[in-house]
Amino acid sequence: MDKDSEAVVRRFVDAINAHDPNGLAALMTEDHGFVDARDKLVRGREAMREGWAAYFSWFPDYRIEVDGLIARGNEAALFGHASGTFSGKPSGGAPRSWRASAAWRALVRGAQVAEWRVYCDVEPMLRSMGQDRFDSV
Repeated sequence: MDKDSEAVVRRFVDAINAHDPNGLAALMTEDHGFVDARDKLVRGREAMREGWAAYFSWFPDYRIEVDGLIARGNEAALFGHASGTFSGKPSGGAPRSWRASAAWRALVRGAQVAEWRVYCDVEPMLRSMGQDRFDSV
């Protein structure tokens, strides 16, 4: 199962980097769970299809760089960087581009991702938006 899980997760990352919400949705279980860096859970394939589409409009060059991946059973841990450029105009002349170290945890069920969890310092992303805290977004 390790190689199968790894292949599913790599396709998921490829769909993220292709900015393909429909491709991502096809790789999600219907009850897919997305847990962001604030530990906020969003549940459901359709909610996440819309969520990814919105995120890609905010950060049209968003990408994940995977430097390491460990798969065991139906679980995978990924390590690397996330980066993007905010499409809006940040307040206060903040830089629009950001890059941050990140890790992700994926739970695979069959040939789909049942959960995608993000571990990342979100300050660089928030600064690109002219924000300094999540509650102001």
